[in-house]
Amino acid sequence: MFYLIYSEDVENSLSLRLSVRDKHIERLKALQTQGKLLIAGPCPAIDSEDPGEAGFTGSLIVAEFDSLTAAQSWADQDPYISAGVYKKVTVKPYKKVLPA
Repeated sequence: MFYLIYSEDVENSLSLRLSVRDKHIERLKALQTQGKLLIAGPCPAIDSEDPGEAGFTGSLIVAEFDSLTAAQSWADQDPYISAGVYKKVTVKPYKKVLPA
């Protein structure tokens, strides 16, 4: 089943994000290689794909896991958590409807 992982950043998180971004992306690429990643990306703080110094307000990941517990465990190990990027992480079951 798919699970939505929505993470909210602390204020002014850009430098923290950049400090561990490679580790964060490495984990996502592992999910992609396993064929489990549906979508992943950050939420720009302004209406721009490249927000520059404005940074980001959070991230969205939708990926396949064996259970809600497994998805939560995976999310809890994100390098952005240990670096202090995220102030809140929500993990929920997700049902993909479209595109089919």
